[in-house]
Amino acid sequence: MTNTLLRTNKEIVEIFKRHNKMLYRVCFSYLKNQADTEDIVQDTFYQMIISQKAFENSEHEKAWLIRTASNLCKNKLKHWWGKHEDLADYQDFKGSQNYKPDDTLEVVLQLPEKYKVVIYLYYYEGYNSEEIAKMLQKPQSTIRNHLSEARKILKEKIGDEFDEK
Repeated sequence: MTNTLLRTNKEIVEIFKRHNKMLYRVCFSYLKNQADTEDIVQDTFYQMIISQKAFENSEHEKAWLIRTASNLCKNKLKHWWGKHEDLADYQDFKGSQNYKPDDTLEVVLQLPEKYKVVIYLYYYEGYNSEEIAKMLQKPQSTIRNHLSEARKILKEKIGDEFDEK
């Protein structure tokens, strides 16, 4: 990890390779369509390049990218056109060429907005509630509450197949 503000093309490509798929999954959980997801992933890396942010370590780099991608997704969803679009018009999740989810993730993506990103970051990316709270800029108690409520919903929908580990 370099602490200089200017990155070489090689460093940018390495960061992209490390985090591209993870950011795609995070953005897809918000946007639910391939085209917008790819745009936001690209915008996230663009923001990293123009910000010339110096990362303390690889975890800081990953957290910054997730927070930036989440904010860009939220901004996209707030846009006036997004309020008038019908998500059914987009190709469904299974049609995505870049990412094939498991059955559990498909159920996770159907959770209410406040639960799905928290569940994804906790179970699929391995963050703890304190780290998620910092990334999403919410109180840790709120994150723990969302995790608990989401687990209850998942147990109802999935049944015994849902493993809390």
